[in-house]
Amino acid sequence: MPGTLDLLILKTLARAPLHGYGIALAIKRFSDDVLTVEEGSLYPALQRLLLRGWVKAEWKTTETNRRARFYTLTAAGRKQLGVELSQYEQAIAAIGRVLQNA
Repeated sequence: MPGTLDLLILKTLARAPLHGYGIALAIKRFSDDVLTVEEGSLYPALQRLLLRGWVKAEWKTTETNRRARFYTLTAAGRKQLGVELSQYEQAIAAIGRVLQNA
């Protein structure tokens, strides 16, 4: 669904801080390989979330000894996650109502 990438990223980071590739892998894994987030979408979204103050980033070393930017959810990001979840649930309920009456 359009507009769900931010929600997916925020929810993924609510579980644990991750680097970009880790976020993409987690979304793919949690969706049973149904959802794939491409770099061309992921990194602009992460930059947007950084600018809005919903995530913060710091450079760390990965488990494979590479340097990567790890993203962490901020307090504002947790609040926004609640807003995004509520809007998503409303949209899904509305779609369900339309489909039942079709």
